[in-house]
Amino acid sequence: MPFFDAASTELLHPMARAELLSALEAGWADPARLYGPGRQARMLLDRARSRTAAVLDVRPDELFFTSSGTQAVHLAVLGGLRGRRRAGAHLVVSAVEHSSVLHAAETHQRAGGEVTTVPVDRTGRVDPASFAAALRPDTALACLQSANHEVGTVQPVGEVAEICRTAGVPLFVDAAQSVGRTEVPGGWSLLAASGHKWGGPAGVGILVIRKNTRWRSPLPEDEREGRRVPGFENVPAAAAAAAALEAYRAEMLAEAPRLSAMVERIRERLPHIITDVDVVGDPVRRLPHLVTFSCLYVEGEALITELDRLGFAVSSGSSCTADTLRPSHVLEAMGVITHGNVRVSLPRGTRSTDVDRFLSVLPDAITRLRRAAGVTP
Repeated sequence: MPFFDAASTELLHPMARAELLSALEAGWADPARLYGPGRQARMLLDRARSRTAAVLDVRPDELFFTSSGTQAVHLAVLGGLRGRRRAGAHLVVSAVEHSSVLHAAETHQRAGGEVTTVPVDRTGRVDPASFAAALRPDTALACLQSANHEVGTVQPVGEVAEICRTAGVPLFVDAAQSVGRTEVPGGWSLLAASGHKWGGPAGVGILVIRKNTRWRSPLPEDEREGRRVPGFENVPAAAAAAAALEAYRAEMLAEAPRLSAMVERIRERLPHIITDVDVVGDPVRRLPHLVTFSCLYVEGEALITELDRLGFAVSSGSSCTADTLRPSHVLEAMGVITHGNVRVSLPRGTRSTDVDRFLSVLPDAITRLRRAAGVTP
């Protein structure tokens, strides 16, 4: 089955598998202990940190392993706010941040903080001028994702980072969709990423806190990870994630243009083979592997199920969660259709023939669903 949901999780990289199996044998001990197996585990952990830091172009002592990308986001946002309490309690976020960022913002609000949400245009992109206007003397932290997880639009991180630097406000960047695939512009103060997005194992997140950034843990302190992240380090998983990131980044130098060309073919072909279709997101300033589209008169969940039956694994950019029954906040913020959306995100190694077959079966699948819903083509 062609797997077209790399935005959720990449296929486990062979280098990650090999490193994980090796590290399970050599890195099982407590890296905080001074006996032989502990020292060996510490060496593996330090090597994983250095390898990951080199890809991100940061210092090893600025990078910390977490249990997930979500934990890294929560620590970055809430820790950044706590470290800057004397500056104020105002937080700035974009309207299309990942839910983990928005949930942290809600926690901040419940604790008495204030949040300003910066709108986006119809492509899902923030206007740097609007972001600058949202900053205030009491702004403690600003948040802007590197690229959107639902529609692929790349954000003006470099411009916003310079605006924040001038205003004296640290910028947190959620780079989960970008790390390994594209370069993340510099100038930020905090960054989070997730290992399974680049072919590492699940359960490994990355938190980067640049030097001279005021940050204080929102959790009870622990001796682990420089007192930044509590809990026993998963040394084998960290080693595997580092190995995957090195290999994945090297492969993406050639693979990203190839994937981008296939995404461009999907974007270009859809309006010609399907009626009443809307392809969303920035057509140029976008991630190389991701495209989202909406077909009128079709429920996204029904289309996903039908495509699964036909042998394609995709996701819906507007799936309602079972507990809230709310559509995608990203699509709502963009002002586009919030139902009937499908997100296609191509993993490394995607074959052009699989994309061609996807485009060949999609029109009939949509026609069948529209007829079942009582809509005549």
